[in-house]
Amino acid sequence: MQKSQRLIQLIMMINAKKSFTVRELADEFGLSTRTITRDLQELSELGIPIYSIQGRGGGYKLLQDRMLPPISLSESEAIAMFFACQSLDYFFSLPFGEGAESALQKFYHYLPADIKEQIDRLDGRIMLWSPYRSMAPGILQTLMQAIMTGEVVTMEYNSSSGIAKRDIQPIGLYTSSGYWYCPAYCFEREDIRQFRADRILSAALNPSVPPRDEIRKMTLMNKPEKGHLDQTVLHIEITRKGVWLLESNPRFAPSIQRNEDGSGAAAIQIATEDLRFYVDLIWNLGSEVKIKGPVEAITYIQEKVEAMRSLYS
Repeated sequence: MQKSQRLIQLIMMINAKKSFTVRELADEFGLSTRTITRDLQELSELGIPIYSIQGRGGGYKLLQDRMLPPISLSESEAIAMFFACQSLDYFFSLPFGEGAESALQKFYHYLPADIKEQIDRLDGRIMLWSPYRSMAPGILQTLMQAIMTGEVVTMEYNSSSGIAKRDIQPIGLYTSSGYWYCPAYCFEREDIRQFRADRILSAALNPSVPPRDEIRKMTLMNKPEKGHLDQTVLHIEITRKGVWLLESNPRFAPSIQRNEDGSGAAAIQIATEDLRFYVDLIWNLGSEVKIKGPVEAITYIQEKVEAMRSLYS
């Protein structure tokens, strides 16, 4: 057996055993304890988290972070995996700590030279871009930990009404337009609420608050919608260019009704508390979209127009 094959099998074996002695491995491979000791030393230098246990009955153990066995990938699979991981570089903050970057470096290091060359030629030519949004990575990591363990998080949240401390039980994390969002059960409101991660000022797991079992079973796919909140319908008329601009926005696209000339209209049912948020999105499109109702939306857009007129008069 070649040494490289032996080291791969050794990694798989110690990953399964977790604790072992040199003698056990030597007997398993039919080699001397001296050879196995050298192999373990080499694996340690390669970054395999092995440590020795001193004293009688000692041996070796693998640290808590287990090493995964080797995976065979085709060229196209390897390139796809590399760029899927590299796309995370365009997020300012991730809930994975330094794990994503470290994994990508290891992955690239062990690629064949010809595949490295192909990837290098694509560098800067294929990007999965995300807008730059500043937020604390530690907050995302705490939320992800709570999602994995089903625990409650105590946080300080900066909402439109000010900074307040809340206990929440996160359901999931997702990103949109560079922002990270966390739908969660709010113990103060006794309801599902959505929180923007960059507005969370501090967050810590709180084992003293018992989590709710029904929330643990929820996912982003089956969480309750806002149907239980007060609803309103936002009516808009859209120019042809406005349709072109809005059809890529998932908040508006499903409701757009096209006219023969390419213009359109939409009636979007939303939670009343989200009305100003939607009007702000429409504001960015200028004269390409006209709000027809409700009155509160028209009043709000008129206030914005008057504020801009006063600013530049």
